[in-house]
Amino acid sequence: MFYIFLAEGFEETEALAALDVMRRAGLDVKTVGVTGEFVTSSHKVTVKSDIGPNAVDFENIEGVVLPGGMPGTINLEKSDIVISCVKYCYNNNKIVAAICAAPSILGHLGMLKGKKATCFPGFEAELDCAEYTADHTAVDGKIITAKGAGCAIEFGHAIVKSALSQEVADKVIDDMQCL
Repeated sequence: MFYIFLAEGFEETEALAALDVMRRAGLDVKTVGVTGEFVTSSHKVTVKSDIGPNAVDFENIEGVVLPGGMPGTINLEKSDIVISCVKYCYNNNKIVAAICAAPSILGHLGMLKGKKATCFPGFEAELDCAEYTADHTAVDGKIITAKGAGCAIEFGHAIVKSALSQEVADKVIDDMQCL
């Protein structure tokens, strides 16, 4: 199971494009409403989450996805369940994916030291000793980071590639007629 965490002020394209790519690939993905069942994005799009924080199950977790946006990133970082899941995935070699401002959360947790990472321009200092790549998407082991909304499909592709295979990821993108 993958969990995409949604908090008030999240960037909807980053969350929903990645979700779409992942579900098209057949991954089991749930959105988690960290700040409530209905979560409003930074651009005032309200989304009904699949589950609440209390329904997160660590037993079958394959990875976590943190969309950026403001104040969504700040609200994610304030969430005990988000931080617990990120730490669990990092410590158990599961996928930890963050886009836009959200890689700053991984930086604050010390998870990016010596790792290749990218983020939305202006957040580089928050990556805490990462090897900043400036690429649209950076993959270092099980850590996947991306720059922003315009990279959301590529971000989803990288997650699917890491979780399943290059072939499955490429087929999804080919079927979507992008990249």
